[in-house]
Parts: sequence; structure tokens; C-alpha cells
Amino acid sequence: MGFGTALMQVFTEVEKAYFMQEALKEAQKSLAKAEIPIGCVIVKDGQIIGRGHNAREELGQAIMHAEIMAIQEANQTVGNWRLLEATLFVTIEPCVMCSGAIGLARIPQVIYGAPNHKFGAAGSLYDILTDQRLNHRVDVERGILQEDCAAIMQTFFRQGREKKKAAKRLSQEAEEKSHLQ
Repeated sequence: MGFGTALMQVFTEVEKAYFMQEALKEAQKSLAKAEIPIGCVIVKDGQIIGRGHNAREELGQAIMHAEIMAIQEANQTVGNWRLLEATLFVTIEPCVMCSGAIGLARIPQVIYGAPNHKFGAAGSLYDILTDQRLNHRVDVERGILQEDCAAIMQTFFRQGREKKKAAKRLSQEAEEKSHLQ
């Protein structure tokens, strides 16, 4: 561990599932707004101190990922940028940006649901959180409610494909009507 005095929290399997369900509730908020459905909660001493969900489209800012929003709220809750004894639960493996923010916030533990094979930086493509070359390392646990976390992403992308097909069909129908007139 690269955190010296940081203490990791110990969770039962039931507690891990509970907090991941809370992260999934955050992901549902993103899904309802047609955002990529990723949700996050940060826990300290058994209490949620920060929540976040993707809001890039809503806020028009590329950095408004679930983890960033949860870290900001947790910083405000505890009145400190260091989250030394906190655990971050997130539905999908953190990206490079979020992994960097997790390390900079000194969060010692990340628990995530499903891997991110396109942008993952906690073991899938990169492994920033446990890289021995970096000053701060994070304990990572994978696969908590993995099927549920993957399913919400699949729902989002399926809905997106269905919308594109419907739009294409409407466009073709409109074009056919204009040729008939």
C-alpha cells in the first residue's frame, strides 16, 4: 500500500452488495437522462459520504464522470481533499482520468462491478491504481454485482442502437413520401 497511515475498510459480502446497489441507483439516474449509466458512492465508517453519476451531456463537461462527482461531494462532506479512510464503489472500472483522481484524493480502496474493456485503468487496459511506479497505490476489488453492472450498460447501448434504427427508418419513410409527391 502506498498510503502509509491510510486504513482500509473491511466489508462483508452483504455490505459490498448494498453499497454497489447504491452505486447502481446512481447509474440509473444517468440512464434516465440518456447518459452513459455509471454510478459511484464513496463510503467512510459505514456511511456514504459522496455520490455521483455521469453527467457529461447534462452539464456539457467532459470530466463529469461518476467518480469525479462523488469525490467532489465526499471532499465537501469531510472538509478535506484527502479521503484517506474511504472506499470508492463504482459500477464500471474507472478510466484513466478517474483513476488519477482516485489516487490524488488518496482513496485507498476501490471496489468496482464490471470491467471497462475500452477505457479501463484498473486492470483491463491499464493498471494505474496499483502501478508500483506511482507514489500512491490503491487496493482494487473487482466483480461485485458484475452482471447487474454490465446489464445497465448493455441496456444503454441497446437503447442507443434502437434509437438510431428508428431514426434511420423515419428518415427513409420521409424520403419515400417525398418521392411519391
